[in-house]
Amino acid sequence: MSPTRCRWCLGTPEYVAYHDAEWGFPVADDRRLFEKLSLESFQSGLSWRTILAKRDNFRAAFQRFDFNRVARFAPRDVTRLLKDEGIVRHRGKIEATINNARRARELVAREGSLAAFFWRYEGVEAAVLSKDLKKLGWTFVGPTTVYAFMQAMGLVNDHAEDCVIRKRVALARKRFNPPTSKTS
Repeated sequence: MSPTRCRWCLGTPEYVAYHDAEWGFPVADDRRLFEKLSLESFQSGLSWRTILAKRDNFRAAFQRFDFNRVARFAPRDVTRLLKDEGIVRHRGKIEATINNARRARELVAREGSLAAFFWRYEGVEAAVLSKDLKKLGWTFVGPTTVYAFMQAMGLVNDHAEDCVIRKRVALARKRFNPPTSKTS
């Protein structure tokens, strides 16, 4: 008998690999956090399978989600990305990623890291984080997208109660020391 997993991941091997190794495990690396939030924004209205299948292409197109580099993208980069068949070619989502890279730089300058900012929202409703990000000028960060991001980065452990990975995520979260902002 195979171990029980969250039902959502059983559709494809890619989902299982992502579920078992990434989803819900705590993340403190700013580049990975920016990637996760950007990909969740691109996923809006699409299947996660589409995004996972294109993830390496997204990484190449967006400089491995180095927000300092993406923040310097210009209109010619938007044009280039709109022609890139390896990613989701949605002008609003592309422009949001570039805008959010600029907002990420501002946030890091103020807080010390994206991680310090995001981990302050542990135990907080996604709508609150969404609203706060929007106040800071972030786009394509509605509550549904933000909640998916919170699940992916480990702010919440939404693995099913009987999922074999739930305990591993709980242990990783217990051992995790959330970063603090330079203002705290």
